[in-house]
Amino acid sequence: ATKKPVGILHARVVRAKNLLNMDFLSTSDPYVKLALTGDGLPAKKTTVKMNNLNPEWNEDFKLIVKDPRSQVLQMQLFDWEQIGAHDYLGMQAIPLKDLTPYEKKELTLDLVNSLDPNDRHNKKDRGRITVELTFVPFVDGSKKFSSDSKNNAGEERSHHRETPSSSISGSGLLQVTVVEANGVEGKNHNNPYAVVRFKGYTKKTKTVKRSRDPFWNEEFQFLVDEAPVRDQIRVDIMSKKRRMGFMRKERLGFIDVNLGDVVFNGHINERFHLIDSRHGVLHLDLRWK
Repeated sequence: ATKKPVGILHARVVRAKNLLNMDFLSTSDPYVKLALTGDGLPAKKTTVKMNNLNPEWNEDFKLIVKDPRSQVLQMQLFDWEQIGAHDYLGMQAIPLKDLTPYEKKELTLDLVNSLDPNDRHNKKDRGRITVELTFVPFVDGSKKFSSDSKNNAGEERSHHRETPSSSISGSGLLQVTVVEANGVEGKNHNNPYAVVRFKGYTKKTKTVKRSRDPFWNEEFQFLVDEAPVRDQIRVDIMSKKRRMGFMRKERLGFIDVNLGDVVFNGHINERFHLIDSRHGVLHLDLRWK
């Protein structure tokens, strides 16, 4: 079974020192790729620092954590090339089990060629990288927001360990599960799929052919910096069919959901009547962590 997210890793790539010079006529143009093992997501990248063997980045990234006991943060450094493959500079890895929740940890690590202890190329000096890491576990969304509001108002603080900053405590994960729709009907065809839109991001479910009662049960995740108490999420139920070589689409209904209730309650599981639909109903499960 697919593991559910349990927290966020806040990673800051601070700097690197004494990197290898891979260019003949100038110095290396380094950048860093970061990824967590076991999540299957594309790696995140820093900017490229041109002609610099001692780059300063101070760039922040957020990565969704599913199993802090087994997952490892992998960092690879490359020398950017305008043409051809980018040259490999070195790597390091940090097990998340070495991090204490909510505590920022700064690490300066020697770069190696690989994690194989018998790799003879590891003897070569490849420089060092400095990163700052904080693992923030998810808590119940309503408790989290209530705690943040009290802290911002100057009220009595909890005796539990606090998150390192308001920007970290305000960030979280919005999970949207499009469960099913009932009674959706198009004028020309009924091949429904759902389109979820939030803060400029668009996610789509699979298409269910020839159905007025499609079942999807597909989950989408949105990592956000602040609790979306004043934001909405839109879900359009669409239908499409190819005719005469052209893809024809029509909207079967839509719904706008205010996320304030989701943030305050932490979880909402409801059926919504679709706008611009005679009998259409959409079942959504929304969670804020």
